[in-house]
Amino acid sequence: MPLDPQAKTILDFLSQGPSLETLPLEEARASFEKLSDTAQPQVVENVEDRTIPGPNGDIPIRIYNPFHDGSHPAFIFYHGGGWVVGSIETHDPLCRSLANLAQCIVISVDYRLAPEHKFPKAVEDAYAAAEWIAKNGADIHVDTDHIAVGGDSAGGNLATVTTMIAKEKGRPALSYQVLFYPSTGAGIPTESERENGEGYFLTTAMMTWFAGKYFHTFEELQNPYAVPLKAEDLSGLPPALVITAEFDPLRDEGKMYADELEKAGVDVVHTCYDGMIHGFVSMDAFISKGTEAIEQAAGALRDVFRV
Repeated sequence: MPLDPQAKTILDFLSQGPSLETLPLEEARASFEKLSDTAQPQVVENVEDRTIPGPNGDIPIRIYNPFHDGSHPAFIFYHGGGWVVGSIETHDPLCRSLANLAQCIVISVDYRLAPEHKFPKAVEDAYAAAEWIAKNGADIHVDTDHIAVGGDSAGGNLATVTTMIAKEKGRPALSYQVLFYPSTGAGIPTESERENGEGYFLTTAMMTWFAGKYFHTFEELQNPYAVPLKAEDLSGLPPALVITAEFDPLRDEGKMYADELEKAGVDVVHTCYDGMIHGFVSMDAFISKGTEAIEQAAGALRDVFRV
């Protein structure tokens, strides 16, 4: 399929500014934050910022609760940004949409970023947040029998790695995972990276920049907590929805991970959105297929959470 015209309009706009990896770190973070400024966030009944204890200090979270009262299923969300940029704020519009459409509580986790906090600090925060929510959910109106996790890009990596750790530790019980164009194969050559590594927002140069700031050594790319495709056994993980984009360098590793989950006996749905680019779900104000993908994810969560 050709590049979607709406996606091309976004790419033309983004091409007018510098790419993230060419900027000093703080400028790159500020530039990424500005990408969400043009979104029109939905109103959610209750939105609360708070902190929860983490392995090395408090972890900020934002709770989106579309209900007046009672306990409800929850979706824990980890934002993308290469483990280096991004925040609760950059993904606030997406989390609001998911809370309203999925009719569940959404909890966005502001895990520590690299290079100040390299691998596996983000993983530690991601798992700690899920464990805390499962233990203390009643305090924030969460039905702890119905908790899912998800995220986009680097956040999708953290979400599925959290399910791996939960399986190994035997807690918490997680019922589903929603992975938007997840990073699952860093360092593994793919055809989609060769095809789409330049000119489609997320580039090979940008991914190299992210990896250099997140990882200490090349050897860490053998760790399944860094590269989920390196996991020897994916059986027993929660059912998954994996959404990828045709013109995304991460397209093939997302599909490969979905295939590996399926081989391991995990119930998985994989959808590749034709004509789309990395990040399109967060561009739903301008790209209609972004709205479609959000609706697909919300529908999957409603099905899982039907109680």
